[in-house]
Amino acid sequence: MTADVFQQTYGFTPEGVWAAPGRVNLIGEHTDYNDGFVLPFAIHQTTTAAVARRDDGLLRLHSSADPDGAVVELRVADLVPGGTDGWAAYPAGVVWALLDAGHPVTGADIHYDSTIPIAAGLSSSHALEVVTTLALSDLFGLDLPLWQLARLCQRAENVFVGAPTGIMDQTASACCVEGHALHLDTRDLSQRQIPLDLAAHGLRLLVFDTRVKHAHSEGGYGDRRRGCERAAAVLGVTALRDVPFGELDQALDRLRAEDAEDAEGAQEAHDAQDAQRSQGTAGELTGLVRHIVTENHRVEQVVARLEAGDPRAIGPLLTAGHASLRDDFKVSCPELDLVVDTANAAGALGARMTGGGFGGSAIVLTDERTADHVTEAVLTAFATKSLTAPRVFTATPGAGARRLA
Repeated sequence: MTADVFQQTYGFTPEGVWAAPGRVNLIGEHTDYNDGFVLPFAIHQTTTAAVARRDDGLLRLHSSADPDGAVVELRVADLVPGGTDGWAAYPAGVVWALLDAGHPVTGADIHYDSTIPIAAGLSSSHALEVVTTLALSDLFGLDLPLWQLARLCQRAENVFVGAPTGIMDQTASACCVEGHALHLDTRDLSQRQIPLDLAAHGLRLLVFDTRVKHAHSEGGYGDRRRGCERAAAVLGVTALRDVPFGELDQALDRLRAEDAEDAEGAQEAHDAQDAQRSQGTAGELTGLVRHIVTENHRVEQVVARLEAGDPRAIGPLLTAGHASLRDDFKVSCPELDLVVDTANAAGALGARMTGGGFGGSAIVLTDERTADHVTEAVLTAFATKSLTAPRVFTATPGAGARRLA
């Protein structure tokens, strides 16, 4: 029990225990930092935190997942962006964000346990942020609305940790409702809870954790975010969410024309380095734009099918989303592709990578009666290629962040 380990670690009883879940994103990948639409749901795997306040400005952090087993000690007055390494940067970051927003946090002792696989694309880091912020909000009487709590977590990750993530994962961990997926407009943070009971329709959603690690704070994620921002500037829109699906071809033509002008200008200036840098940009930006615009459209299509009571029909949309992430956004990897291709060939209704990419997990929608066959096919494919076997579990929509005790 989390509270028991807290007492063993610190020598006294915590004031409470809180939980925040990981998430599976059903559809809507990389759209959140483009002001777009997403459809995540909370999973039953959670991070729990036993917490007690301190009034001496000391922040002590301990996690069962830390192989060193040591208590990390920090002073809240000394917290600065980039100044904390490792997993402790995430809870330290939300303390910094709370203080920076004017909330009086005077220190805390915290112990964490988690059942969310780390680096699996299931938002273990965001659950760590959310559970910390919720606990401190409760204990220090801040009464933060869940949407605002998610915003503070995003700021902590963007500024303190240095990972350019959007708002989806934090909001999903904070705001999801059991039995539902969260249809979130990431521009205005409006939310709709969409019923998601796959079992009632004889379906199962499998998660395959490929065990290939990813890191959002590394270059690939940030490069794509910057590319999306550049494309939006070229197209004269606030964000790529503002490019209508019906006008996608015109937008792509405009990007290609802009790229040709850039290349011509660089050649005339006899700047070979700039010319080389500008060439190929259109191909990169058109892929980014095509993915974001079509992915927003896929989110709306999936929502419509779920609301019509036809979850079976979302399968091809999941597979189309994976192809877009693989070919246009280029954030897949061979292991994720292997899961998707093998599962579909074995009779799945659809499959896609979930999360930021470059590793992590894939989800597979399948009939209940064929789920075991699909699972065995994927495991066999990994064994044939001498790859580490993925972890597999069934995902069902769970509850968002909450106090347990």
